[in-house]
Amino acid sequence: MTPADTNAPAPRRRHLIDPNNPPPRPTSRSTTRVQQWVMSALVVTTILHLSVGLVIGTLFIDDSQRTAQIGLNIIASAFGVIAIAAGFMIHKRSPLTPWLLLGVLPGVVGIVLVLR
Repeated sequence: MTPADTNAPAPRRRHLIDPNNPPPRPTSRSTTRVQQWVMSALVVTTILHLSVGLVIGTLFIDDSQRTAQIGLNIIASAFGVIAIAAGFMIHKRSPLTPWLLLGVLPGVVGIVLVLR
């Protein structure tokens, strides 16, 4: 080996990042979008789990307390609507949308299960 061979830089491997030409950094705008989607998914699923839990709870109440069962299903519907509205508000959109009707679904299903 000659001294010129020892001073030559080693060839760069293709799978490594080139320090002289780094990839572009993600913009704060794309990071914000990802954060909004993650946060809205967490908020909506958490509140909907609460709503469905209330519906399941109504199935364990004695049938002689029908007003309590219906009341809990109405509360479950309210939480479902709040879940959908919170998802829209996290994305900075108006919470008044026809999608709010989807939030009423757990309570409606609960009332159908209780009254059958």
